[in-house]
Amino acid sequence: MADKKHYDTPMLDELENGPWPSFISGIKHLRDDHENGTIRGVANSLLGQLEHSYETRKGYWKGGTISVYGYGGGIIPRFSEVGDQFVESKEFHTLRVQPPAGNYYTTDMLRQLSESWEKYGSGLITFHGQTGNIMFIGTTNENIQHFFDEVNEYGWDLGGAGPCVRTGMSCVGMARCEQSCCNEHAIHRHLMNNFTDDVHRPALPYKFKFKVSGCPNDCQNSIERSDFAIIGTWRDDMKVDQEEVKAFIAKKGRQYVIDNVTTRCPSDCMTLNDDDTLTIDNSNCVRCMHCLNVMNKALTPGDDRGVTILIGGKRTLKIGDLMGTVIIPFKKLDTMEDYEELVELAEEVIDFWAENGLEHERCGEMIERIGLVNFLEGIGIEVDLNMIAEPRQCSYIRMDGWNEEATKWFERKAEEASA
Repeated sequence: MADKKHYDTPMLDELENGPWPSFISGIKHLRDDHENGTIRGVANSLLGQLEHSYETRKGYWKGGTISVYGYGGGIIPRFSEVGDQFVESKEFHTLRVQPPAGNYYTTDMLRQLSESWEKYGSGLITFHGQTGNIMFIGTTNENIQHFFDEVNEYGWDLGGAGPCVRTGMSCVGMARCEQSCCNEHAIHRHLMNNFTDDVHRPALPYKFKFKVSGCPNDCQNSIERSDFAIIGTWRDDMKVDQEEVKAFIAKKGRQYVIDNVTTRCPSDCMTLNDDDTLTIDNSNCVRCMHCLNVMNKALTPGDDRGVTILIGGKRTLKIGDLMGTVIIPFKKLDTMEDYEELVELAEEVIDFWAENGLEHERCGEMIERIGLVNFLEGIGIEVDLNMIAEPRQCSYIRMDGWNEEATKWFERKAEEASA
């Protein structure tokens, strides 16, 4: 039954001022305009509790344990400590639901999900949470199982919550991006299909995230937000269409190209010639993607494409923010066997971390604690010359004798290949 009166919310009203959309306006819309009286009552009660929190400068949500049959995670319990005062939002649990790879939806999918949520929840949905899930925010103990059963019947599954493999994410990919260097959605599906049990039944030291970006632009921020980052790249020469280069210069001018392309190359590997052509020293290209983004018709990734795999990215926890460390500089993904090898590598990483990680310790933090060499030995990966981070910029790496050592490394690789 809906609350009989609207709670006064002078502090929340301030959040609607200014040029930007406000979540308060969205909740008020549910309170004032929704045809479902239960949803109107929940929205009103939620606004009342939130105003109360702003007044007292204290949060009143507490956790607990709640789930659906057969699953250990996927639901974030929220019980109100002031539920006797704001009755209709005293239980306000969030369900995480895995989105399709690349976040591709049809309007029918979205309509179906929304109708189910309005039947069993508050009507509040977030596309998407930081972990990648669709966040269905606000339902009761009684309705959790009903909602899950209904959406699961037409093809949706809960995402991760707790110390488990979390919901994977992939970028929009080659369907809409000319920079794509791999099949992002195939990678996403192979990994998540294999680790579904680890998503639903938490059994790890802490959370573990997969994110897939199709090129070094890294639109998923996988290098800094995921424990296992897969980033598309290429290892041959960048392709240059000199006619398109000339057309770009004719439109923008030589000075524009100098100011916005060649002089912004971090490794200074680009030269604008007198005849309005570009020369690229590909051996020094670091795949920063700036020139390809600016001159996206003239410059495109090479043809020998694959992925780079990095481990250990995360935000601040026990130690500060970490970016992923390269463990596989380049891997082709052309055959089913290649995808199987990728999944096997992920299994090795997770198994080693599960055995050696401390409680509440991310994979990258474990690597910092035990050392990268021990980690690589543990997962059976040989140290690679290309694993060194930023050799041009780090003053702690000696560069004398570098070429001789690199030659030895390549000779050894050639001997192993011919053996």
